[in-house]
This record gives sequence, C-alpha cells and structure tokens, in this order.
Amino acid sequence: QVQLVESGGGLVQYGGSLRLSCAASRIIFSIYNMGWYRQAPGKQRELVATITSGGNTNYANSVKGRFTISRDNTKNTVYLQMNSLQPEDTAVYYCNAGNFRLSHDYWGQGTQVTVSS
Repeated sequence: QVQLVESGGGLVQYGGSLRLSCAASRIIFSIYNMGWYRQAPGKQRELVATITSGGNTNYANSVKGRFTISRDNTKNTVYLQMNSLQPEDTAVYYCNAGNFRLSHDYWGQGTQVTVSS
C-alpha cells in the first residue's frame, strides 16, 4: 500500500520558518509529480506548490518568493521550505503524489501548521 507521510508541521510565530517533509513508500517516486496542498478551517483545499518528475516547479501566488518546493529522489522525499510565515498560512498541509499516465493520485494524512500573530 502506498504511503505518504508528512512531518515538520507545528506552531511558529509570524515571520518564522518551517520545513515540511513528505516521505513516500511503495511507489517509484521519481516518476511521480509531487505537490503540497493546504486546507484552512472552513475553506477548500488549495494548491500550494508542485514539482514535476522532471523538477519543474509551480507555486500559488500567495506563497511565491516565500516557499520553496524541492525533491530528493534518492530519499523518496519531497520538501516544502516555508519562510516569512504569516497567520494566513495556518492550515493542514497535505502531500500529494500523482501520475497522470498511471491514473494514480495519492494523499498523505496531513500535518498542521499554525502561525501565531
């Protein structure tokens, strides 16, 4: 069974930083596009950042210049470095692994990020 396990969430003050990690198992990690999404209370889940199997990245406008997504195919892990955190970044952050050709779409269980003002 495919597993995506997020870690690194927590409570941080305004302007602080966190680094999220998502470790994948039981997939050929290198062929999957990876992404981070978030869901705040009462809101829909939204895209934060994605990185393709080839390393191309895409960011939501709200996090451009503050967040960086990266991947390490040797460790089957995708990261989200979050800097200059704001209270509006408070949400549960989810890791996603997708492969369109295989029709695969997997989600992690989420990790809570709370930014205090």
